[in-house]
Amino acid sequence: MTDLTRMAAWEALELHAGKHRDRHLRELFTADARRAQRFAFRLDDLLVDLSKQRLSSETLALLLELARATDLEAWRDAMFRGERINTTEDRAVLHVALRNRSGRPMQVDGQDVMPDVLAVLERLERFTGDVREGRWLGHTGARITNVVNIGIGGSDLGPAMVTEALWPYGTADLRVHFVSNVDDSHLQQVCRDLDPAETLFIVASKTFTTDETMTNARSARSWLVERLGDEAAVARHMVAVSTNEEAVRAFGIDPDAMFGFWDWVGGRYSLWSAIGLPIMLAVGYPRFVELLDGAHAMDEHFRTAPLAENLPVLLGLVGIWNRNFLGAGTHAILPYDQRLARLAAYLQQADMESNGKSVRRDGHRVDYATGPILFGEPGTNSQHSFFQLLHQGTELVPADFIVAARSTTALGDHHLRLLANCLAQTEALAFGKTPEEARHELEAQGLTGEALEAMLPHKLFAGNQPTTTIVYDELTPYALGRLLALYEHVIFVQGQIWGLNSYDQWGVELGKQLAKRILPVLQGEADGQDLPPPTRALIEEVLQRRR
Repeated sequence: MTDLTRMAAWEALELHAGKHRDRHLRELFTADARRAQRFAFRLDDLLVDLSKQRLSSETLALLLELARATDLEAWRDAMFRGERINTTEDRAVLHVALRNRSGRPMQVDGQDVMPDVLAVLERLERFTGDVREGRWLGHTGARITNVVNIGIGGSDLGPAMVTEALWPYGTADLRVHFVSNVDDSHLQQVCRDLDPAETLFIVASKTFTTDETMTNARSARSWLVERLGDEAAVARHMVAVSTNEEAVRAFGIDPDAMFGFWDWVGGRYSLWSAIGLPIMLAVGYPRFVELLDGAHAMDEHFRTAPLAENLPVLLGLVGIWNRNFLGAGTHAILPYDQRLARLAAYLQQADMESNGKSVRRDGHRVDYATGPILFGEPGTNSQHSFFQLLHQGTELVPADFIVAARSTTALGDHHLRLLANCLAQTEALAFGKTPEEARHELEAQGLTGEALEAMLPHKLFAGNQPTTTIVYDELTPYALGRLLALYEHVIFVQGQIWGLNSYDQWGVELGKQLAKRILPVLQGEADGQDLPPPTRALIEEVLQRRR
């Protein structure tokens, strides 16, 4: 693997950045009257506006050269062909097959996986219909009115985010809840007001061994059996999304109520699979298909569009520019939609678990920055939280503003006010407020002399904060699927350019391994003498308090 920073394309970008990075967005817009149109990229009703990013047409051209130099197109095509691009786990990366609506075969090891994918979807469709239409009844014959998904990571964040985002498409007759934290308060809070006779649990764990998930699942099982008075109740109130039939059966769940997926589906890319069962139950199977349709439309665009018009490629390259050439260590996700309240948390896992790496695919350490720290909250709440730092802090914080032109849940002029705030913030971050503008404003308020001069520095806004604005007509299942697939492919683009394997997560394992050593000490079954002194000291502190 050629060292990235020694590539001619990278060196050209470094040279360009040295000349360009201090240019202000005010200057860029003044120099190009059609900049807003020139940097607007579209796919149907989806607009990705890059005009407020600190780049020029030359910047984009150089970034595209970097994409070609790192064989981005070849790696993209290899992914769609089902090749084992997850090299450390020797697996294909084919979540795109889960939403393949084209009828085109998709292969892993020479085998078309689409028949199996469609067969699982058919089973999920039947089960979803049975529950929603009252044919799947609980142990006592009661109809299911509450579903609790027990999972963690990709088995929780994606389904929870989508279910909340699509709540207008749900029904009051069936509520879906999520439990992920092994903290007992999470499970108890969710179950506090539920009737076990009307509650269905989904245990989502590929291996059926995930510690947090199985701890919660065992407690949920006990809750059911104690209140319904019969072990047989488990078969009517618990289903599994897993590939471990033996463990599922031993737990007491009927294998006919187990829905599987495949090792070429990574956890954080799995909401499109049977892991999406809670989404289907919440909004109905046809709406879930619309979600798949939207993701497939973005997949096809990513697969076929020229690089210079390819939305995931362009967004990914802009992220490379901000991270590696402008020095931005963070990235804000700012959906101006309360329904997308969990989008930032979802993308934190998707991005930071994928590209939070310091070792390349070939095993060598990188000598350049990789994945940024993602954070975010919905607007307008975030404006009254961390926007102060964005406007007048010392950090460069690129941000994505995401907004629908229309509200699905229209109420008065709420959405127009939301839009006004979204557009105003991108303007303020780009252009700021100059000393002349601030002075004029203060004079209009009646300030003069020393009072004006004392206040003036506090009223200045440097601007030049890079933002992308993403606009679509309305937050439908289709639009949401397309948006999520867009960000998935951005992660792929950046990981490939950085030379990373974006589809393993070995950094997650160490803490789990250490927890298995510490738990027996807390349980009084080991003395912990093999643990480091600071860990032993904290264990003793905790045990003393528990006594």
